[in-house]
Amino acid sequence: MATDRLNIVLVHPEIAPNTGAIGRTCVGVGATLWLVRPMGFQINDRHLKRAGLDYWAHLDWRIVENLEEIVERFGWDRLWFFSARGGRPYASLNYQPGDALIFGSESRGLPLEWRARAEAAERAVSIPMRPEARGLNLSNAVAVAAFEAIRQFQARGLVDFESLQVQDDPIAPFEESH
Repeated sequence: MATDRLNIVLVHPEIAPNTGAIGRTCVGVGATLWLVRPMGFQINDRHLKRAGLDYWAHLDWRIVENLEEIVERFGWDRLWFFSARGGRPYASLNYQPGDALIFGSESRGLPLEWRARAEAAERAVSIPMRPEARGLNLSNAVAVAAFEAIRQFQARGLVDFESLQVQDDPIAPFEESH
């Protein structure tokens, strides 16, 4: 069962501030954030909420016990597994609303079994970069991928970028006071 929203899936996220920043990106693009247990922090972690600032209240997020639940929910053909270790270049894909972009943990990446399955099914994706950079920070990689998907949606007329904007600007009260 797919939805019309972009979906960002973090498998075993370890660092609360990264997840908070990713939550903020998800709010910005109108994506749902899925967290796959176990996680290296509690969802009420102050670092998580601090990184997401007051955006966390606007975030559509879910927690699942394992990656199989994601496969069951979206179907294999809607999943894109991101890895620093190879795969198709992220910008060469034809993203669709309802796709799920899946990212592994900060220290280990995707579990080996899932990386192998993704490669065999041609669902493995990478963000090309120079070899001196082992990989991007998880929150940066999610932002690169999410905004490419949204760019494609907008270019094909599948989404109006205006509709992605939050009605109540959470920054406005801070701007007015300074």
